Amino acid sequence: MSLCVSKKGGQWAAALCYQTLVVKKTFLNQELNTTFSVFKHIFAPDIKKFLMEDMIFYDRLQFAFTITFHYIFPQLTMGLSLMIVYFKFRYLRNKVEKYNDAAKFFMKIFAINFTMGVITGIPMEFQFGTNWAKFSELTGSIIGQTLAMEGMFSFFLESSFLALFIFGEKLMGQKLHFLTGFLVFLGSWASGWFIIATNAWMQHPVGYEILENGRFALNNFSALFSNPWLVPAFLHNQLAALVTASFVVASIGAFYILREKNLEYGKLFLKTGVIFGLISSILIVFPTGDWNAKNVAKYQPSSFAAMEGIFETEEAGAEIVLIGQPNMVEKKLDNKIAVPNILSFLTYQDWDKQIPGMDQFTKEELPDNVPALYYSYHIMVGLGTIFIGIMSLAAFFLWRRKLYTIKPLLWSIMFMFPLPYIANITGWYTAELGRQPYLVYGLLKTTEGISPTVSSGNTLFTLLGFVALYMLLGILFLVLVGKTIHQGPQHQTH
Repeated sequence: MSLCVSKKGGQWAAALCYQTLVVKKTFLNQELNTTFSVFKHIFAPDIKKFLMEDMIFYDRLQFAFTITFHYIFPQLTMGLSLMIVYFKFRYLRNKVEKYNDAAKFFMKIFAINFTMGVITGIPMEFQFGTNWAKFSELTGSIIGQTLAMEGMFSFFLESSFLALFIFGEKLMGQKLHFLTGFLVFLGSWASGWFIIATNAWMQHPVGYEILENGRFALNNFSALFSNPWLVPAFLHNQLAALVTASFVVASIGAFYILREKNLEYGKLFLKTGVIFGLISSILIVFPTGDWNAKNVAKYQPSSFAAMEGIFETEEAGAEIVLIGQPNMVEKKLDNKIAVPNILSFLTYQDWDKQIPGMDQFTKEELPDNVPALYYSYHIMVGLGTIFIGIMSLAAFFLWRRKLYTIKPLLWSIMFMFPLPYIANITGWYTAELGRQPYLVYGLLKTTEGISPTVSSGNTLFTLLGFVALYMLLGILFLVLVGKTIHQGPQHQTH
């Protein structure tokens, strides 16, 4: 530019200067365009991949948080509903008032949990439309049916007769009062049936066809409910809920005995909780847990290898791992303690049966978070083993008529009530992490089901809002349940 300014020689000089600037500008624009094109070619795919992974991470994190908090409540109501029916049935048989008081007392705790479950369940329904719109669009004609049946049939059955049980005893009489309690139980278990039918289809899709537009359509309605994944998963889940309820009931009983308050009810609750807890803890391992594990081995072999920690295929039978830490760099378990050939026998009743390890699958076929899957599964199994041990010990001393006087055991039972919640949640983590990287196993990947128009920032913002709101709900829940337990069953109106 300084050269142009210094030219004083006339119009030709100005024209020459102008042409020089045009040439320089054109050359500079070409260089910038070329540089930008190279940058875009090299980095754009990585940026797009990073943004996509960021969106998927926050979408999954939000759903994981909301459903984890939500499942605190229905796992207790499903198990507690059966125990309430038992208490009410015992009252009808022998007319001992403490059984009726127990039924009404635990129905109040049921009602608090049911209300919290409804409040925390609503946001998950909206997330199907906000965060997982593509998934809903592609699979809605199938999963929408089971979810709608859960809402229309189970929820209204459960909520309607819950109100009648709490407020209608004097109007209906004892037999109809028992019937309302049974219908609450039926509604809560039917709710679990429809929800798990939905999940079973996602784990092992059946009775479908894929249309030209990519959407899934149901071509066999009965296949939804004859899915080989459904019955084992349902029974396992319901028995797990019963374990939670048993420990809660036994824990409240131990609390009353240790405080020397409501002793008659404390002994009843402890005895009932131990008996139900022992039976359900055993049944959750065999046959239902065994049945579920065999389904995973049959229909999701890569997930089975990951959750069992089998990195390399063993020719003469697979070992069962008791302790070990997944080392994803060296593809092995560190500090492993294992028993040879046991896993092959438990899975196939053949000591030498070969079970495919993770080395038999491509990276795309394996779950995307092997350590989380492995630890979730082993925490669930470890806690299940502890439940059998503690309930067997309690049942032994109950048989010997010494349970109510052994304070260390009473303290242990009282403080163990959170552990079934953890076992239930890690059990669901095992199922969901094992299905990854798919939303519908083998057919629809998680990356294909998100809402592309919802940014990760929006999802993170609402997640923080959920965390704050659920903290307040959690505090309110603890206050209400604590107040109910403090008042005790003797305050129930007749």
